[in-house]
Amino acid sequence: MENIKRIRIVSIWVFIVPVVVLNLCLFISINFHLFENTIFIVDQIGRSGFTFPYFDGGISISRSARTFPTYLLFKPGMIITAFLLIQYWIANNKLFQKINNKNNKNNYFLFFGVVSALLLIAHSIFLGINFEADLYKFFRRFVLVGFIIFEIIAQTLLVLNMIKKKKEIESFINKKILTLKMILVTILIVVAFLVAPILNSSEYTHFKHALEWNYFLGVVSFYLLTFFFWKKKNEEPS
Repeated sequence: MENIKRIRIVSIWVFIVPVVVLNLCLFISINFHLFENTIFIVDQIGRSGFTFPYFDGGISISRSARTFPTYLLFKPGMIITAFLLIQYWIANNKLFQKINNKNNKNNYFLFFGVVSALLLIAHSIFLGINFEADLYKFFRRFVLVGFIIFEIIAQTLLVLNMIKKKKEIESFINKKILTLKMILVTILIVVAFLVAPILNSSEYTHFKHALEWNYFLGVVSFYLLTFFFWKKKNEEPS
């Protein structure tokens, strides 16, 4: 039961930490006037009028998080999230090793999950650091896109593993949640392919901002579903 318990605990924090952090950054950007005459005066770039970017795309995640003082929340928050992600993928790998009775085999989702977490750390560190070099700009974009790609691949591979081992774990899982996870991952993949052609366009700015907020919510919702996916049991699959 220890691996399942750990997965449930870690997964809920993987959802809570980034959601709280990013929405606090959004709150600060919108309510910048609350910080006037304090040591936390909001940088001009990070200021915004009232917006609900999940619908109107009034501000990007980057703009709300990369300037002072919001990066004081964003950077440590994302790094903590990344370390939680690493723990999540390791715990899932150990669980499936136990299910497969193979102690020396790593599942592919472990590789993609850990790499995605490392890319999130890199993105957090470099966000807000500006150089005019084209190579640096490409690198920063590559890190962010890489995080998303590796994260979605890891989630997809984990769901496929769950489907494959459904009979072995069916008494420990909520089958309806498994269906929801399948639907969520499918939507994330389809949306990624559909919007890829317009991401480099200078048009549709508000649409792209709204998309990134909702896509982020979709990605972390996978971990919220994980919390409800595993049932509380007195023993693990053997």
